[in-house]
Amino acid sequence: MNNDLDNLFKLTPDYVEKACKVAGSAFQNDPVTIFAYPDEKERKEKVQYGFYMLYKYGIKHGLAYATSKNLEGITIWLPPNKTYPSTWTMMRYGGFYTMRKVGLKLKAMKRTMTVFKYEEERHRDLAPYDHWYFQNIAVKPEEQGKGYGGLLISTMLKTIESDGLPIYVETNTEKAMSIYQKYGFEILEHAIIPETDVPLWCMLRKPE
Repeated sequence: MNNDLDNLFKLTPDYVEKACKVAGSAFQNDPVTIFAYPDEKERKEKVQYGFYMLYKYGIKHGLAYATSKNLEGITIWLPPNKTYPSTWTMMRYGGFYTMRKVGLKLKAMKRTMTVFKYEEERHRDLAPYDHWYFQNIAVKPEEQGKGYGGLLISTMLKTIESDGLPIYVETNTEKAMSIYQKYGFEILEHAIIPETDVPLWCMLRKPE
């Protein structure tokens, strides 16, 4: 690991809820969250809780950093041996908390699982070898366009490129896909997730 991480703020378990609020606001208009929560009011209230598992697990097992303690932008990258946590593992890392917060919104949960299940299947099929997983990045809406996302991506790439492993990422927006291309990620597959209208780009950055 290089010293570039010194320029970022390492997330700790104390920041899980704050990170979830950042991700919740950043993903309000994401195709997955709109599909899961078509009602805008409900989406504003509930989406943040779906990120609780990701950040609790990522802080424990991966590289989870923010641009500063103000959390203008946040990101999670998982190492090869922590890429596919089981459903039970994710439940232990906050799944039960998420269910309590979201309530018995079975339709929303079912829709979310339809997306995540397909994304994981494609991930396993397209990258059946050791790799890093660029799992999540979120920038507060009011801070977007200021270079925070680029700072996080470029710093993390510098940090892990010495491993000599490919890096996998998926996205559901054309905007993010084009940004990732600028950082060397290539499209492996583009599809519409079955039973949804949600697009999916699966991408890989090969080691240099």
